Amino acid sequence: MAQIAPDVKIASVEGSTTTQQVTQKTVTGLGNLVKLLPSGTFFLFVFLNPALTNNGECRTSNKYLTAIFLALCGFASCFSWFTDSYIDKNGKVQYGIVTKKGLYPLSDSDTSSVNLSTYKLCLGDFAHAFLSLIVFAIVALLDPNTMDCFYPSFESTQKQLIMALPPVVAAVASSAFIMFPNKRHGLGFPPREASEKS
Repeated sequence: MAQIAPDVKIASVEGSTTTQQVTQKTVTGLGNLVKLLPSGTFFLFVFLNPALTNNGECRTSNKYLTAIFLALCGFASCFSWFTDSYIDKNGKVQYGIVTKKGLYPLSDSDTSSVNLSTYKLCLGDFAHAFLSLIVFAIVALLDPNTMDCFYPSFESTQKQLIMALPPVVAAVASSAFIMFPNKRHGLGFPPREASEKS
């Protein structure tokens, strides 16, 4: 009996370790997904779009304002992929723009403590920016207020497309974001730790 108890204990510890690993991977994947989608831009859109579109009853001025707003939100969802951050020698978070030569700091004049060339632009940055833009475009352009403002007959004639397109795009983008995680820690996200730097 004394021998069975340790084996059972070990098995339960191993089982809980496996469960913890699966849980950790799942939470990490969901965290990456939340981090990668343009949530700040989306919330700004949700709050301002009804006012700019006059709840879908647009005049010409509303159409221009909404078009400019959509373009700015699309730019913001893409631009955030080309920013990153680091911790300077004083322990402060510094942000910069990613270039093909490395990170271009926005405000830090003394970058001697950080190798900025490790933050080079890569193909994945463009892929993530494109997917982010597509997700935002689908959400924004299929919003009832936006449709009523720009193309009012589309909602009645293309109901199946309106119902099917968002989940399909979300599934494709989510899969891509989870399979190809991004290591950028741009504007609005905590900087990478020293152990994460590559």
